[in-house]
Amino acid sequence: MQAPADLLALRGQIDALDRDLLALLNRRAQLAQEVGELKKKEGSVVFRPEREAQVIDGLKAANPGPLKNDSVAPIWREIMSACRALETPTRVAYLGPAGTFSEEAALGYFGSSLVRVPCASIDEVFRSTAAGVADFGVVPVENSTEGMVARSLDIFLTTPLFIIGETSLFVRHNLLRRENSLEGIEAVCAHPQALAQCHEWLSLHLPHAERRPVASNAEGARLAGLDPKLAGIASARAASEYGLHVVAPAIQDDTHNRTRFAIVTDPHRHPAPKASGHDCTSLVVSVVNRPGAMYDILAPLKRHGVSMSRLESRPARSGQWEYYFFIDLQGHPDQPAVQTAMHELRDACAFFKVLGTYPIDVH
Repeated sequence: MQAPADLLALRGQIDALDRDLLALLNRRAQLAQEVGELKKKEGSVVFRPEREAQVIDGLKAANPGPLKNDSVAPIWREIMSACRALETPTRVAYLGPAGTFSEEAALGYFGSSLVRVPCASIDEVFRSTAAGVADFGVVPVENSTEGMVARSLDIFLTTPLFIIGETSLFVRHNLLRRENSLEGIEAVCAHPQALAQCHEWLSLHLPHAERRPVASNAEGARLAGLDPKLAGIASARAASEYGLHVVAPAIQDDTHNRTRFAIVTDPHRHPAPKASGHDCTSLVVSVVNRPGAMYDILAPLKRHGVSMSRLESRPARSGQWEYYFFIDLQGHPDQPAVQTAMHELRDACAFFKVLGTYPIDVH
């Protein structure tokens, strides 16, 4: 059946616009290559997160619609990713194998024109990035249901890497299996965080199944693809990757479940991002266990009007009931108030480490 004339006319206009867009994108790519040549001569880095954040912010501000701003960011991240790839490949380490939420976070932040470096553990992500196997690493740091990711925080205390960006991902957990049925499942394999995030659903629907922790959700999906008695908890992408049925979709206990990821790199190979206008500075500190110690941490922030968006404690493992405090401040050290507050805070602490300063996404 032939399409109506008005529909054919509209399709023709779209096809013509697509060709115009392609020509403009290629022109942009040529300019990006020229920028890359200048950067090589100057010895400067290809990827500047604050610059990309400013580009997207500017486009959102100028967007007349009907395209929504939530769609503008991922479109331009892909465009910038493709242009960056013409200058030099971006190697990104993340918790693998294929199909993990960490891989999805890496693709969402850097775009799909990257060299993937899947790792068997969070520790390996840090090691691979520190060793130069990858230019950047993507590590989970916080979940809206289960809180902080303890292993990532522990490694941040000693790693030479620092944070240059962050991304947040809506986490939709699905029960995956070779058979399209809940019958006969003896064990559910997933990352411990995923098992905890689906505790209520598993208790109600699979009360007798073993909950088997594995290195990643994608690894759980891979194992489920090998044994009909196993099920995995993972993303829909993992189901497609390993040829599994989505037996039960969205089984997470919190329907708004999100995970926050940090983008880390070696400060000797990549400079800290400059101020973008909406930045976060992450710190880890400890204080001597004495009366008023917490006040000494908070007082400089209040005195200089610096907002704190996160405060988390982590045992120091010294056996003395001592704690490290992970703090997120709103702002950049280039801002006088933030710089002064951090200087006074450093003087009040027994241990003080800046984990990174980076642009954050604002909606």
